[in-house]
Amino acid sequence: VQLQASGGGLVQAGGSLKLSCKASGMILSVFSSATVKWSRQSPGQQRDLVARFTPGDATHYADSVEGRFTVSRDNTRRTVYLQMNSLEPEDTAVYYCDFETYGGNYWGQGTQVTVSS
Repeated sequence: VQLQASGGGLVQAGGSLKLSCKASGMILSVFSSATVKWSRQSPGQQRDLVARFTPGDATHYADSVEGRFTVSRDNTRRTVYLQMNSLEPEDTAVYYCDFETYGGNYWGQGTQVTVSS
């Protein structure tokens, strides 16, 4: 299984980006039951949780992104998305996805998001 995060880039404040995290090689039953976390890390800062999706439970969002970010998933494509709206310079960071499954935990490489003021 490999996780591939993509969709980062440079955007102006107030803009939007949609990040993708594709779980290649993950069977459907594992993917659909996985807890998925999006986190982010700025230079010199600790990695912070942005959102956590657990099947059958409400998605948890960090206070700083509540109402602006939305997690969704496409089981057919084995892909989880993070829609980010009303971006702020403070959202600049490397964004990571990781999966917690009954078969193990998986981490992806990050994708850089830069928001200019």
